[in-house]
Amino acid sequence: MRKLYLLAGLSLLASPLFAQKTIIHCGNLFDGLGTTLQPRMTIVVEGNKITAVQKGYSAPSGKDQVIDMKSKTVLPGLIDMHVHLESQTRRGGAIDGFTSNPADVAYRAARYAKTTLLAGFTTVRDLGGSGINVSLRNAINAGLVDGPRVLTVGKSIATTGGHADPTNGYRKDLMGDPGPEDGVINGPEDARKAVRQRYKDGSDLIKITATGGVLSNAKDGSGPQFTEEEVKAVVDAGKDYGFPVAAHAHGAEGMKRAIRAGVQTIEHGTLMDDEAIELFKKHGTYYVPTIIAGKTAADSARHFGYYPPLVVPKALAIGPKIQATFGKAYKAGVKIAFGTDAGVFIHGYNAKEFEYMVEAGMPPVEAIKAALMTNAKLLGMDTQIGSIEAGKFADIIAVGENPIQNIKTLQTVQFVMKDGKVYKQ
Repeated sequence: MRKLYLLAGLSLLASPLFAQKTIIHCGNLFDGLGTTLQPRMTIVVEGNKITAVQKGYSAPSGKDQVIDMKSKTVLPGLIDMHVHLESQTRRGGAIDGFTSNPADVAYRAARYAKTTLLAGFTTVRDLGGSGINVSLRNAINAGLVDGPRVLTVGKSIATTGGHADPTNGYRKDLMGDPGPEDGVINGPEDARKAVRQRYKDGSDLIKITATGGVLSNAKDGSGPQFTEEEVKAVVDAGKDYGFPVAAHAHGAEGMKRAIRAGVQTIEHGTLMDDEAIELFKKHGTYYVPTIIAGKTAADSARHFGYYPPLVVPKALAIGPKIQATFGKAYKAGVKIAFGTDAGVFIHGYNAKEFEYMVEAGMPPVEAIKAALMTNAKLLGMDTQIGSIEAGKFADIIAVGENPIQNIKTLQTVQFVMKDGKVYKQ
């Protein structure tokens, strides 16, 4: 009988009747839905959800916690559609694949994840690593480490010698012949097997490297590396498993094949031509520009020994072009999603991308919304994240100034709450 009374008492304590609320008083609120700031607003948080958004400064009751953001602008947690949490650029970093154990990668990834969260990015799409990113996602979800909400591809899919072939640049006796299990395919059957392996590994979505890349230790950075049939096999298999497909692509022909085959997003898109732009618009494909990664790679390539010799000319040729390509694509009506390629630059500087987008002609409010509801919809999570509304996860950040007037203020996030828990104040 005593056990029953104890259980009843615990049940009452855990009931909503006794739940503590968090009351956030916002000097200005950008809710992610409109285009202007709302002054003097209150957000009510219970558990990991927003339960109310109210005009004025609501008074707390009982043991409610009050967070005073009356001098701040409050926004939804930001969403980055292109990060690599397992790695971070450094001089001579090409050797890391030979000197780092999986545990080394995991510890560093946990640090990069926390840095990303503290920069105000509460949800990210990890577009490629070794598979440790899947374990990192699970550890964050279990509360073992601090980090953003992660959706990950696990290992990217490439063709033999392609941008995500993990043995590029190895000496011959180390190259081997990686296959679909390692994310390397040749032909539609391999493509389907690689997608199914990602499902088995626990991935959330698929990424292919439709063209050559800048930082892979291979000569070509822009030529197509998948046939259209191979891309279509990936996309069709992805549909069976509920996987959208992202396609890394610098060259125009590779991105055209990927768009026609049905990918959801094109990453980088550096050398898109007018025909590619029309295909973007016809198929409703989204463009994730990663301007900051291009600029960073070009800057790094100017320092002797930073990258392997094969990488340097590619970084100098491709990196500086992305911002102008973005401006052209945006003005032509291509749909834009916010993504940075963090890891190519130092984690935590993701919000610099906003500044570059605005420089290229995108109004600040549109750039901000590209990192909110646009990305939330692409992730299939628009009922959970991307705006400050009752019923959504309590992913909330604050900055010191009005970001519509000064977009650079997003580079200095002063408050971070994710899932109702405060990580930075």
